[in-house]
Amino acid sequence: MTGTSTRTTGSFTYQDWQESVVAGAEGGARLATATVVNTFTGAIEAAATACVYAISYAADGTGSFTGYERCEGTVAGRAGTFTLREWGTFDEGGVVRCSFEVLPGSGSGELAGLRGTGAFTAEPGAKDIHYTFDQEPA
Repeated sequence: MTGTSTRTTGSFTYQDWQESVVAGAEGGARLATATVVNTFTGAIEAAATACVYAISYAADGTGSFTGYERCEGTVAGRAGTFTLREWGTFDEGGVVRCSFEVLPGSGSGELAGLRGTGAFTAEPGAKDIHYTFDQEPA
């Protein structure tokens, strides 16, 4: 990161999760895709985001994923759209650890030039998932 970032927080909830196995068998090593709809509150305010993940499951229940999430809403009171690039892992207990960054050049409207990184940890069954977001000055 360049300059001084501002750490903010918030939470999001899953509204929908649709997953499809691409290769391999359920319960074993496999590849899958998921389309997800989230609602963010706090530092990022965005309802009904559009998210897609590519997921790799290991036979032991662990795995990793990468994806993109398009957000339309506000950040620090500024309105527009932007895309998050996300990547992370999950353990055999279902705990997800994810990092994300604003995809450079993806901001529009008052969010043109938006930069920042963040992270979250999601416990199985959690309704509200808390995140941190370090926004860089534009």
